[in-house]
Amino acid sequence: MFRPLSALAAPERARVLLIGVFALSGVFAFSWLARIPSIRDALGLTAAELGAVLLVGSIGALVTVFSGPALLARFGSTRVFATGAVVMTIGFLLVGLGPAFASRWLFGVGILVNGIGGSLLTVPMNVESARIEQAHGRSVIPQFHAAFSAGAVVGSILGAVASTIGVPVVVQFSVVAVATGTLRLVALRAGMVMPASATPVRVSWEPAPARVSQLAVWTEPRSILIGVVAFAAALSEGAANNWLALAFVDGFSASEAFGGIVLGVFIGSMMLVRLLGGRAIDRLGRVAALQLSCLFGVLGVATFGLSSHPQVALVGVALWGAGTALCFPLTVAAVSDEPRRAPARVSMMASLASVAVMTGAPLIGVVAGSLGGARHALLVVLVPLLAALFASRWVAPSLTRVADPLAA
Repeated sequence: MFRPLSALAAPERARVLLIGVFALSGVFAFSWLARIPSIRDALGLTAAELGAVLLVGSIGALVTVFSGPALLARFGSTRVFATGAVVMTIGFLLVGLGPAFASRWLFGVGILVNGIGGSLLTVPMNVESARIEQAHGRSVIPQFHAAFSAGAVVGSILGAVASTIGVPVVVQFSVVAVATGTLRLVALRAGMVMPASATPVRVSWEPAPARVSQLAVWTEPRSILIGVVAFAAALSEGAANNWLALAFVDGFSASEAFGGIVLGVFIGSMMLVRLLGGRAIDRLGRVAALQLSCLFGVLGVATFGLSSHPQVALVGVALWGAGTALCFPLTVAAVSDEPRRAPARVSMMASLASVAVMTGAPLIGVVAGSLGGARHALLVVLVPLLAALFASRWVAPSLTRVADPLAA
């Protein structure tokens, strides 16, 4: 039976609201991908010029995400998230206005501001997901990423429909920006960030330092090795998002529409595994769940890249999505075992994921040029997935527990 949010305990209310926020991020991120051709034509950009502008946004996002722990420590999740929601709304409005006024500068500023806003959202969202998991005492982080995947499907459909019926880019982006920005702030006000008292206090087996350096986590061997997994997960997912449809179309002479369906199979497979993955993690443990994920990912990528039959390759796509699904959520859970260090470590995972996304697509493009096609170039993804398999044992729960210091 449906219960109003006000009747739910703080951890459960926060879980429901954060699921909605992750879904909004998926809608936001994917709703404009179908409009890139329209944006390119309106601004008269070459593929290289468009890539350069998007790279500026990625660099802005990366610089901001590095500052996430310090901002979180100084202002708290509530204020950082609220700022990110407003900044991202403004940025996306500018992204839409750029093509409307045929202004490359306006579009470029919008991409930069949008990237900064997205980074301001990323760290508190992932930190809060870890706090909610600790409050529930079971694996729930995959649910949030499943919501993102579901939102990605909805956003892709929204963008495709808007493109098909001729909705101007500025209209679509303005509606999406205002709607998602408003709903994010509503979720925040309704209790998305739990009060510190709602997170159970864990007993520490070693004294926690009075002040933890935000950069010290980059020297921790365990965090670095878990970061290998985060990098691999982001590169695997990002490579598929950017190249999978094109690789299938070129590799098997399929239609553009069918290439979109192939990408949908990848996203759908990820969403399904993320929905069901929490129980698997609780049953198998983090290490076994990650190892199984990496093996599925390796098998899927190899099947897709080496098969000469499209039907077999499509099975590989499904396995690839299933294998990638839980990798990044497991890293967030692993680096959040010690809540006092969680913001810095989660920011580290987000930073490595950003680097992977920024470098993965160009790398595969270069390899594709050498090999004569993107399908075989995607076999590059096998390298980080195998590295993640090697590092998998480090996601085991840490022995150190400290009290949760985060306040709303």
